[in-house]
Amino acid sequence: MNNAYFMRKALVEAQKALTSGEFPVGCVIAHPEGVLTTGSRQNSSASAMNEIDHAEIVALRRLAQIEHKPNANEMTLYCTMEPCLMCFGAILLTKIGKIVYAYEDVMGGGLKCDLQSLTPLYRNRLIEITANVLRQESLSLFKTFFENPNNGYWRGSLLAEYTLNLKLETRNL
Repeated sequence: MNNAYFMRKALVEAQKALTSGEFPVGCVIAHPEGVLTTGSRQNSSASAMNEIDHAEIVALRRLAQIEHKPNANEMTLYCTMEPCLMCFGAILLTKIGKIVYAYEDVMGGGLKCDLQSLTPLYRNRLIEITANVLRQESLSLFKTFFENPNNGYWRGSLLAEYTLNLKLETRNL
């Protein structure tokens, strides 16, 4: 599968979230035949704050509603930010075969979790992980989010400081 193609679709979802004042995380679940479902972060603003509606969880909920799903092991989950432990657990339980993400979550990323130290339900899952696909494009969205004084979500956190201190690469066109 073309990782950049599907990550661009996840970036569109992240841009939708950002435009709505939400944390700019987008997710696409794809199969070799195409996109199965999408999701973007919801309810990260102060008025409706919760930590359940992550982009991956939204996409997984939508996937659960598909009546005739292809083999989960042939699916790839694309996300603009490294999934957290909650999302990683849900992805493992869904038996999706691959995770591709754009930007590392230095504060809450869960993909470096040692599966071998967990119980058999998680330990026995084989999953392929690819990092840094269109990282700069995702980083740009997060920088925009954290630079906006109206966005209070994770303001002043390790993730915000890390993101704001990174330099965007300039590319010659």
